[in-house]
Amino acid sequence: MNIYVGNLSNDVTEDDLRKAFESFGQVTEIKIIKDRFTSESKGFGFVEMPAKQEAQAAMDELNGSELKGKAITVNEARPRTENRRPGGGGRQRSGGGGGGYQKRY
Repeated sequence: MNIYVGNLSNDVTEDDLRKAFESFGQVTEIKIIKDRFTSESKGFGFVEMPAKQEAQAAMDELNGSELKGKAITVNEARPRTENRRPGGGGRQRSGGGGGGYQKRY
């Protein structure tokens, strides 16, 4: 089961999350989401636990608990929506660009 963990302090590491969740059962993957440019935590991450009962116990117990000074949010992760564009949402322009020389007739 994929679990969303939100409201993480910037100094929470993947090892901190692993320790918190492993007390409820097997953890197969931990991922803290980081800013692409600064490599700083975005304040949320995901924990993968294969056993649904263990994952549910972890969610029930850890939701609202404190981790490194902040109350964390823990619930089942929702699947990504299909309307997200890969690479972020850059601004698109239409029409001509500015500057430079133009041919005059």
